[in-house]
Amino acid sequence: MDELADTELAMDMGRHYRDIYRYVRRRSRSDADAQDITQEVFEDAARALERFKPGSPPMLAWLYTVAQRRLVDTARRTARRREAGDETLLELVAAPPTEYGHELAAALEQGLRGLPLLQRQVVAMKLLNGLSFAEIATATRSSEGACRMRFLRGLEQLRDFLEEEGIVP
Repeated sequence: MDELADTELAMDMGRHYRDIYRYVRRRSRSDADAQDITQEVFEDAARALERFKPGSPPMLAWLYTVAQRRLVDTARRTARRREAGDETLLELVAAPPTEYGHELAAALEQGLRGLPLLQRQVVAMKLLNGLSFAEIATATRSSEGACRMRFLRGLEQLRDFLEEEGIVP
C-alpha cells in the first residue's frame, strides 16, 4: 500500500474509536478495563493495517471483530486468574472486622488453607463473594451438585478445624 492509502485507513480507523469504546465498555467491568481493551484493539488493528485490502469487510465491522476477540481473551485471563490463585480469599480473611479479633482471622485463614483447592474455591465463592451454586458451577466448570457437595464438605472440615483450635462457632 502507498503512504496516502495507509493514512486514509488510519484516519478511518480513528473515526470509529468512540463506537468501539462504547461497545467494549458495555461488556467490561470498568472504564479502565474498557480503555485498556480498546487500546489493545487499535494496537492490533494498526499492526494488521497493511494486510487490510480494498474490498475487505468494512473497517467498523473488522474493528468490532477484533474487539470481540480482545474481550474473549480478557475473560479467559480473568477466569484463569480466578482458578489459579485464590489469594483474594486469603486477603479477605486477613483483614477481619475488629469485633472478631486477629486470632479468629488467623485460624480461619489456616483452616481455609487446609482445605483441598476445589473445596476452598467453592467455599470462598459462596461465602465471601456471595455467588450462587449455579454461578460457582459455571466458574469451576462443574455441576451444581458437585459444588454443593464441595461446599458442605469444606464447611464441615473448616468447622472441625476450628473446634480443634478451641473456637466453637
